[in-house]
Amino acid sequence: MKVFKFGGASVKDAEGVINLTQILKQFSEDDTVVVVSAMGKMTNAFEAVVHNYLYNPTDLNASIGFIEDYHTSIISELFLDISHPVFKIVESLFNDLKLLIKTNTATDYNFVYDQIIGFGELLSTTIVSQFLNYSGLKNTWLDVREYIKTDSNYRRANVDWLTTETLITPLKHNPSLYITQGFLASNSNCTTTLGREGSDYTAAIFAYALDAESVTIWKDVSGVLNADPRYFEETQLLEQLSYREAIELAFYGASVIHPKTLQPLQQKGITLFVKSFINPVAKGTRISAEQIMVPQTPCFIVKKNQILIHISSLDFSYIVEENISEIFNILHLSKMKVNLIQNSAISFSICVEDIFGNLNSILEQFQAEYKISYIPNVSLYTVRHYTDEAIHLIEKSKHILVQQRTQDTLQIVTK
Repeated sequence: MKVFKFGGASVKDAEGVINLTQILKQFSEDDTVVVVSAMGKMTNAFEAVVHNYLYNPTDLNASIGFIEDYHTSIISELFLDISHPVFKIVESLFNDLKLLIKTNTATDYNFVYDQIIGFGELLSTTIVSQFLNYSGLKNTWLDVREYIKTDSNYRRANVDWLTTETLITPLKHNPSLYITQGFLASNSNCTTTLGREGSDYTAAIFAYALDAESVTIWKDVSGVLNADPRYFEETQLLEQLSYREAIELAFYGASVIHPKTLQPLQQKGITLFVKSFINPVAKGTRISAEQIMVPQTPCFIVKKNQILIHISSLDFSYIVEENISEIFNILHLSKMKVNLIQNSAISFSICVEDIFGNLNSILEQFQAEYKISYIPNVSLYTVRHYTDEAIHLIEKSKHILVQQRTQDTLQIVTK
């Protein structure tokens, strides 16, 4: 089997859904699982619904109405017959959303987030599946929550691999074109999510359980580039990467591949392709067990909106293993993403990403035992396979706060 994944940019409008259909007609077979994200920027729109539901109810109906209008506009362009069942199915999904909001009694943000946010993927896959049938491409729609099972760590759930593999594996004995949702999963009875941008990971989970031949991630870029074109004027396509190199790039924040995606593929030697849905016949990037990187060139990764925290002892005593363990326990419990660590005898610096809005809480905990200072809104640049020219490009016209080098990797925090 093969697994395809299409992100939100590929299905942001009716034209995108039509293009996806053409790609599947050209490149897919009956034994293909297609993982689809929420349309366009709808995950952001549903996050606004979550916020308004919990904190700003006067704007709640307007935020839901915006999403309804967006999807209705797309299906009205795709389906000329207004009596087509898709209109009723989409209406029913919005009724389910409104009923959930009306009857929910939970106040935990992470739990509420996961129950609401998944409607984006349910809507997108419903529309895609119905349009494929409408276009003569017969398919089977799957609710991914019946196949990927997790713990209850809402917004960043951990996969129960044994149960998940048991549920997915039978699909390979029933060949079909399957359409399902990225990002979503479930615990014993509630929706969970795999982390923001987790649809790539969904594709890898299915590929692992199905012993798939390959995974193809369809993007709005030509493949994996050596730098983000939003921040760097000149970029190069990386035609070939090893699993290890791709994992390193993903770990440091390369936005093309979700960090958890590659490890299950590597375990079973499943090739990953990253290709352009704009130019689907182009070669793209191939990620496999082959160790050669083509071309050999520096790779640049930038993470914006980071926070540099400097921790030192109150009495100039050493920062030792016990202190570091305590610091990391606080960071772990607060779900704080650490992207750089640097320590000396009496100080410890970390560059973190406050995904869950817990910065003030951890600062208060640190201040109970340490001297704390922090700098918000810094940028973290990572360069794999750096050269003198690459270092100069990063350092030029920037105020360097922290610099750290290993044999293959340079990291610089700038303001």
